[in-house]
Amino acid sequence: MKFVKCTLAGHGPAILDILNEQIRSSTAVYEYVERTPDSMVAWFKAKDAKNYPVIGVEDESGALMGFATYGVFRERPAYKYTVEHSVYVHQDHRGKGLGLALMERLIEAARAQDLHVMVGGIDATNAVSIALHEKLGFVHAGTIRESGYKFGSWLDLAFYQLTLQTPSKPVEG
Repeated sequence: MKFVKCTLAGHGPAILDILNEQIRSSTAVYEYVERTPDSMVAWFKAKDAKNYPVIGVEDESGALMGFATYGVFRERPAYKYTVEHSVYVHQDHRGKGLGLALMERLIEAARAQDLHVMVGGIDATNAVSIALHEKLGFVHAGTIRESGYKFGSWLDLAFYQLTLQTPSKPVEG
């Protein structure tokens, strides 16, 4: 297993496959329509523009088994030290500790970028993801009840946050 910086050329199709499987089969992504290859261009461009990492884990053959990233939490300037993250593992590789390993690297990246808060929006029924976040020190910050609708049911979105001890000297502007 090897951790890598994901790129559009090297990992875009694999990331798209992982995301689209989640859109089709779960409430991990509150979307109805699968993403397109073109959407990955804008997705990677947005990550690159903010210097946000896309950390992947590959198997011995170089196949992507999972990835983790973060992005803008809210667009207003005062939120510049807060990001919302995501972690996804390919369906064939779940339950092997890859999500935890990816998240540990993502947290270190956030610290290195002097971020202060990481937020995860998790479907409230996703006990595995909630347990993973709690193991990493995330705390429940609130739940928005019936905020999503998918597969014929109302979905509750639980927010979990990790407060980092960075930056040492935050600034406005």
